Amino acid sequence: MSRTEQIAKLLKTLSTTTPDIEAAAVIDNDGLMIASVLLADVEDDRVASMSAALLGMSERIVRELGRGSFSLVMLRGTEGSAILTRSGPESVLMVLATETAKLGLVFLDITRAAKEIGRLLG
Repeated sequence: MSRTEQIAKLLKTLSTTTPDIEAAAVIDNDGLMIASVLLADVEDDRVASMSAALLGMSERIVRELGRGSFSLVMLRGTEGSAILTRSGPESVLMVLATETAKLGLVFLDITRAAKEIGRLLG
């Protein structure tokens, strides 16, 4: 099984075993999709490019404000949240969570998944 297939399987497991996570994707720093389990009406390329843009802005803000290295950013809307977290030096894990998500559990699950993705990507 290739690394991409292993990551896709991990994302599928994450989105099915954590009820508050609706979708997930792993994107490289340049905005290219590595693997995803997104909703049917969501375009992979758009998610990847927006995630890379948000990553770049978040890293700059953290650096400029002297907050150390980027770890996580969360956007909350009326229909739920989008969370980006580092999954290694060259990639981020993006998840979409429901509006009623128990964020502590979501953060725990995505932290574990991001570590495993980082390991797979080496």
